[in-house]
This record gives sequence, structure tokens and C-alpha cells, in this order.
Amino acid sequence: MNDDRDIFAGEDPFAIARRWLAEAEALEPSDANAAALSTVDETGLPDVRVVLIKQIEDNGFVFFTNYESAKARQIEATGAAALVFHWKSLRRQIRVRGRVEREDGPQADAYYRSRALTSRIGAWASPQSRPIASRAVLEAEMARLRAELGEDPPRPPFWGGYRIRPVEMEFWADGAHRLHDRYKWTRRGVSGPFDVLRLGP
Repeated sequence: MNDDRDIFAGEDPFAIARRWLAEAEALEPSDANAAALSTVDETGLPDVRVVLIKQIEDNGFVFFTNYESAKARQIEATGAAALVFHWKSLRRQIRVRGRVEREDGPQADAYYRSRALTSRIGAWASPQSRPIASRAVLEAEMARLRAELGEDPPRPPFWGGYRIRPVEMEFWADGAHRLHDRYKWTRRGVSGPFDVLRLGP
């Protein structure tokens, strides 16, 4: 796709997303890879929180979490999710909707090993999304597990990745007088070709 605004140029939406993220990383004060992740609970009520997208692959967006968390339970129930990156420094955003699959193999192991030791122990210690008595209780559990697991803890069986395989991706850039530029990429399945439409602002 070619446009008078070169930021939208390209035939691969994942390559465009990686390019925009790289540009944001040079300008955003922190966590340029932060995205708001939306899921739906068992009553149909939407739920949203910020996650860090660790990889934009050739056909998906990958993040990591506790499989017993609220977001994971909602993903497992529906197999679907949406996310949005919004970069105020670039005045751009990317919206993604799609199907979700687990990333529970060597890729999850490698990312877990890349984290700081305290974060790796924290993945074991935190009963994510469930009540705890106090921070002191959590810190005591951290200390206990640090002594038990040592300096090279394995990845917890309840912690790993999810990959969102988009069926829709929308690229948005702020325009003068609120005449924003929007391009929507859509496909019928998670592996088919994309069609591209320009949308009204």
C-alpha cells in the first residue's frame, strides 16, 4: 500500500507495526511496547488492562502472563482478544482484534530466562488476580521461594505466553483539524491475505 503519508507505506501490516514501534521506542519516555488488552468475562462484561507486547512476529503479537490470571481465564474461555497501542509522542495508534493461542514452549522459556531474577521469582510467588492478605505476605513468599528455587528457577507451569493472531488491524495517525488518517487491514482467517480499506476519521 502506498499513500501520500509514508508512515503507512508497505504491503505487510506486521512490518508496519514493527516500524511504528521502533519509532515509538526512540521517543516514548517508558514502555513503548505497552498496549491496552481487552477481553470479555463470563457475563459478557468487557475487561481491559495494560500489558507489554514482547514480540511482533510475522503473524502475531506476543505477551506473557500468569495462566491463572483474570485475563488468561477470559482468553481461555473465548479464544479472542483485542489490543491497542497508543503513542502520544507519535500521535499514532494501532488497534488489533483476533484469535488467541498459547505460546507455552521454548519461546516462553527463553523469555522467562531473560527476565531479572526477582521477576522470575515473582512469577512463582504472585497469585495473580486473586486476593492476598498483605504485601508482607507476598514478600515473605518471595523470600521463601528465592531460598527454595535458587538462582536459576524454572519457568512456572502456570506462566507463559499468548499470541494474538489478528483478523483486523487498524493504523491511525492524527491529522490536522481532526481529519485523521485510518487504514484498516482485514482478513477472513488468521492466516489468509489482508484487504486494506481507508476509513473516514
